[in-house]
Amino acid sequence: MGGAREVGWVAAGLVLGAGACYCIYRLTRGRRRGGSRLKLCSSRSAEDLTNGSYDEVLNAEQLQKLLYLLESTEDPVIIERALVTVGNNAAFSVNQAIIRELGGIPIVGNKINSPNPSIKEKALNALNNLSVNVENQIKIKVQVLKLLLNLSENPAMTEGLLSAQVDSSFLSLYDGHVAKEILLRVLTLFQNINNCLKMEGRLAVQPTFTNGSLFFLLYGEECAQKIRVLVHHHDAEVKEKVVTIIPTI
Repeated sequence: MGGAREVGWVAAGLVLGAGACYCIYRLTRGRRRGGSRLKLCSSRSAEDLTNGSYDEVLNAEQLQKLLYLLESTEDPVIIERALVTVGNNAAFSVNQAIIRELGGIPIVGNKINSPNPSIKEKALNALNNLSVNVENQIKIKVQVLKLLLNLSENPAMTEGLLSAQVDSSFLSLYDGHVAKEILLRVLTLFQNINNCLKMEGRLAVQPTFTNGSLFFLLYGEECAQKIRVLVHHHDAEVKEKVVTIIPTI
């Protein structure tokens, strides 16, 4: 049951990443803008903003309190409520920028690693709203992809991963101008899944995956063409990885 849930969050992550094209997350704790950290704020006043009765759009000061609460508390109930509030406010374009400037993207992104599936889901929902902003897409880079890579090494997860419905823009991650770190990871993702399918003998039989699934994207002609073009990539490490994949496509 836990494995099925995990694949569910992965599917959500794939849709999230595809929708934003380059929105595959590299969420790291770093310095806040200007090198300062969020100011200490009253936990009680911040918690009041998450109680469900506060339905106004939050201002910058209130969002700062909320983000500090999200970063400092270990209470799963408060974390969930805070993520819901952040996600709701991230639906407004002005707050998408404010949350980024307050250092909120890595704070929300770190919650993807939570073992609590409800927290994981609410973090993905919040990131989904934040990813509508183009500048946020640039800030966000490899956290979900790290999760995908870990799962892609497990044959038991292969079918769930390949069944995930993914927008075709996910294939833009295989373009030659994408950052080397991302290219290597998405190529390794393909390689891992391919190895798992070989182990199970799935490549020798007609697959049962539906149109629009990750399987049809990765094993379609468009993806194959993109990978073949990468043979001419300027980076030797990328070319070496591609050479190991081409015989399988």
